[in-house]
Amino acid sequence: MTVQILYKNNDNSKNQVLFVEENYNTNTIKKHVSTAELSYIKEILKNNDLKKKILSLDLNSKKRLILVSIKKKLESSDIENLGADFYNYIKDRNINKLSIISNSIHSRFEKDFIGYFLHGLKLKSYEFNIYKTKKEKKIILINVIGKKNNLTIKNELKFKALEEGTNFARDLVSEPPNVLNPKEYVNRLLKLRKLGIKVTVYNESQLKKLGMHSLLGVGRGSINESFLVSLEWNGNKKSKDKPFAFVGKGVCFDTGGISLKPARFMEDMTYDMAGSAVVVGLMKNFALRKAKINAVGVVGLVENMPGGNAQRPGDIVKSYSGKTIEVLNTDAEGRLVLADALTFTEKKFKPELMIDLATLTGAIIVCLGSEYAGLFSNDNKLSKRIFDAGEKVDEKVWRLPLHKNYDKLMESKTADVQNINYAGGAGSITAAQFLQRFIINKTPWAHLDIAGMAFSKKAANLNPGGATGFGVRLLNRLTEDNYE
Repeated sequence: MTVQILYKNNDNSKNQVLFVEENYNTNTIKKHVSTAELSYIKEILKNNDLKKKILSLDLNSKKRLILVSIKKKLESSDIENLGADFYNYIKDRNINKLSIISNSIHSRFEKDFIGYFLHGLKLKSYEFNIYKTKKEKKIILINVIGKKNNLTIKNELKFKALEEGTNFARDLVSEPPNVLNPKEYVNRLLKLRKLGIKVTVYNESQLKKLGMHSLLGVGRGSINESFLVSLEWNGNKKSKDKPFAFVGKGVCFDTGGISLKPARFMEDMTYDMAGSAVVVGLMKNFALRKAKINAVGVVGLVENMPGGNAQRPGDIVKSYSGKTIEVLNTDAEGRLVLADALTFTEKKFKPELMIDLATLTGAIIVCLGSEYAGLFSNDNKLSKRIFDAGEKVDEKVWRLPLHKNYDKLMESKTADVQNINYAGGAGSITAAQFLQRFIINKTPWAHLDIAGMAFSKKAANLNPGGATGFGVRLLNRLTEDNYE
């Protein structure tokens, strides 16, 4: 569904949207309707459920009012969710042309109420239907009546960049694995150069010379080549500050390798590259809105397949850091990709901080469901800032512990570390504990396990169902609030 937003002060739409205060207090709409219409509205409201967020009233055959009720206390994320609810409302009723009367909003509400409202609406309208042979080319035309304030004008670029960055991440996650293999992924990343992002691609021969055998081992069973790609955005050229680094797991499809997954729901493993998609979407967002920040994104792109040359349980590989890893389970592959990517990022770019994202463990879904991403970190200040940013944009995280006592669960008899905890329990924690071993220089670091958040089989909040793009808005808010 395509949503087009116009700002025109003429109104020829049958459907007019007015905002009223909680419990449908009609004081703010008096100047937008006639006295007779207001009396009729009040009469109709007496027989309606005033707990509903949205009500539609037909005043006559040529005029329909859609009333949107606003609670007294709303955060910006609440306004976005209200916009998403409004999108569902008009979509379900096949309303494709309407006018929003922006000055029906009381001045005490968020000054850019309309901006956040339309941002939520547009994020909710996302669809991935490029492989459907019969597409419904539907357009929803929204005319906003009322002057733009300075904040709305300022935020327009920001919201557009966030929408494009989030939807780019959603597109990547939604692509089938026979289309988005690592090579095709690289081709799409190279197109970001036109936005001013420096894209550097490391192929298998280069990765072998660098000694990234932990990452390369994951892709050995696939006919598709493995890559590591860095994306640099230099938005603050005058600054000599260290860049902020974001690292993503990009397993384009995960069969589990020799430690083969069950067949049921294996098709969902097309989204095992969601961590990398978030990093890419975030970097695109930075470039589009000309963020005054120096940032680098690093993604490891592989495919985990069984095959004659596939990595075996019991293999020992040497990571880029120099540490050796005993691979006890080839389905614990994401941490092997991130181990090399994290050390490479730290050594090459010497960042101010590092945040990695990965659909790393099923255990995090058991722990937190689909409401929170798991947060692990070696830095309390960074953790607090990520948590606060998540609360503001309704992309919530919950911190779980890291402690040296968990290290013994990952100790190997034949190598420096093993890639799974055979003792059982604490699956997400021990995975994060494994990653921490590859932060060599004590750089402030956070790991976000987004396995429960990257993909949703049902629609919720700003997500229409399917790929969510979780993390783009969270990390954008983190940088906006703290580092720009």
